[in-house]
Amino acid sequence: MTNSKAVITITVAACLISGAFPGPTQAGDATGAQPLALRKIMQELGSNMQATTGAISREDWAQVVQLAPKIAAHPAPPLTEKIRIFAYLGADAGRFRSFDAQTHEAALAMKQAAARSDGKAVIESFARVQESCMGCHQAFRKPFVEHFYGAR
Repeated sequence: MTNSKAVITITVAACLISGAFPGPTQAGDATGAQPLALRKIMQELGSNMQATTGAISREDWAQVVQLAPKIAAHPAPPLTEKIRIFAYLGADAGRFRSFDAQTHEAALAMKQAAARSDGKAVIESFARVQESCMGCHQAFRKPFVEHFYGAR
């Protein structure tokens, strides 16, 4: 894949990721449900992914080195919220955690590649981050939003 095609692919995926969960005015309005802390975490991840896309397109490896740990070690929801989420997920909790672990590992690989100024490896690692995010979103986003915020 050429650099320009890779940057376009990254940009499109980042735009998809930035809509990870409905915004604060969308979910919770009809049911009165309060947004979970996970929503804010996902929004921060989306912002970090967009910033990473920009840094990659500028070949600003120092910024990628700074952003990658924010993706890899994103905050976790409060314990009570985690319990609610994992109780809802039931047998799928392991799959949910697996996507998070894949994101973590790929983001750390991206940081290492950026530290070496290895643009190709940065792009490959970022693509793996996107794949794990997208896999999780496709598997869990819609039912998660419906469960915690009411049917849409």
